[in-house]
Amino acid sequence: MSATTEVRAGSAPDLRPGTLGTADIAFFVVSAAAPLTVMAGVAPIAIVLGGIGAPAGYLLAGITLAIFAVGFTTMSRNVRSGGAFYAYITRGLGKPVGMGAALLAMIGYNGMEIGVYGLLGTATADTAHALWGIDIPWLPVSLAGLLLIWWGGFRSIDFGAKVLGVLLVAETGILLLLAGGVLIKGGASGIGLGSFAPEHVLVPGTAAVLAFAFSAFTGFESTVIYRREARDPSRTIPRATYIAVGFLGLFYAFIVWTVIQAFGDEAVVAAAGDDPGGLFFTAITTYVGGWAADLMHVFIVTSILASLLAFHNAINRYGLALSEEGVLPKALATVHPRHRSPYVAGIAQTVLGAVVVLGFAAAGADPYTQLLLWVNTPGMIGLMALMLLAAVAVPCYFRRVSHREGRMRTVVAPVAAAVLLVVAIWLVVSKVALFTGASPLVNTVLVVLVPAVFLVGIGLALWLRRTRPEAYAGFATEPNE
Repeated sequence: MSATTEVRAGSAPDLRPGTLGTADIAFFVVSAAAPLTVMAGVAPIAIVLGGIGAPAGYLLAGITLAIFAVGFTTMSRNVRSGGAFYAYITRGLGKPVGMGAALLAMIGYNGMEIGVYGLLGTATADTAHALWGIDIPWLPVSLAGLLLIWWGGFRSIDFGAKVLGVLLVAETGILLLLAGGVLIKGGASGIGLGSFAPEHVLVPGTAAVLAFAFSAFTGFESTVIYRREARDPSRTIPRATYIAVGFLGLFYAFIVWTVIQAFGDEAVVAAAGDDPGGLFFTAITTYVGGWAADLMHVFIVTSILASLLAFHNAINRYGLALSEEGVLPKALATVHPRHRSPYVAGIAQTVLGAVVVLGFAAAGADPYTQLLLWVNTPGMIGLMALMLLAAVAVPCYFRRVSHREGRMRTVVAPVAAAVLLVVAIWLVVSKVALFTGASPLVNTVLVVLVPAVFLVGIGLALWLRRTRPEAYAGFATEPNE
């Protein structure tokens, strides 16, 4: 998502320039995060692995990204690109590293999206059983979801934003209703803050919680994607970034903490382990009522669809940008004349998703513990590595250009963020078996895939520099370059 992604006439989304304020952009980022999917669909596993200290993992991820945002948003004031991380990485670390980052982003977002089709299948099957007592296989649901998400992306970004708005209000409301019921009734054994005590936070399982927590912020870079549509980018983007990160970090931690109170510190880990998919539904049935659990069943499916649509649109924009810049086949840059959507890129992404989903189904894989967690793992690590590269790029960029920014923003904060991200990535990689439950061979493949893709991107850049210098020169350039 370089400058070419959003700025070139004819390929830009149908949001009009200068129409989005701080709240609008923050809304897009929070919508992409799909809070109910993160909470009811994934947070129970975080509790199983991290214990009652799981809420702290979400806070730690939020704090790390808030520090990262200091340098990131400072750079956004000085780089007019409407692009995301790889455009910034290119500015700071050069085109080869930037192209490696671009491919890393493609793998990261594809991994995060395609794996969620497994969650869509299991969550829909659970909903059908809970509401109507019928059992449906997960594969047809996942394939139908692929077609539905393709159609949503085909209809345009503006259409997707309207859908996301409705779903965000519904899913946030049901989670707050659950939290209110727990707090009003005092939980299972009183309200306590044991989740934030050091002896519950500084445990090996916290590394696995960090993996879930960072994946919950995957819409983070969306703030700069909307630079072209922002009314006052130098002010709007930083504000929207801090609001989105602050809200998500606090909201995730708060909801997980209230669910822990619903069962009690002594019982919640066992409850989550016995029935991770039903943890939130049991809590809301107990503290609010069965009608609320029925609503939550419906909303978790719609929340997953919202998450998938946000990922799909982000991937399409990357495909559009890289094809316009000559890195990917030019056909992917084709924009629908009516809907103004990169529909060929959308078709390609949908076909890739179908191949992966069908491959896992043919192998008899579990849609949750294997399709979701295995495919998400390289995606999540890849996006964390992308943020690390972006943090390193900030001081490198400001060393080469004249500016009026302070050292706190251009050196101290980004270096601190880079250190924190290195620690987080190391913790996740070293404890990846807790996250995937897979064999050492599978875990090695999932982890090694990330640096392998990055190196392929660097190799592609060097090949383009030698064989197609015009494509290499135009990569991630700004409009006046």
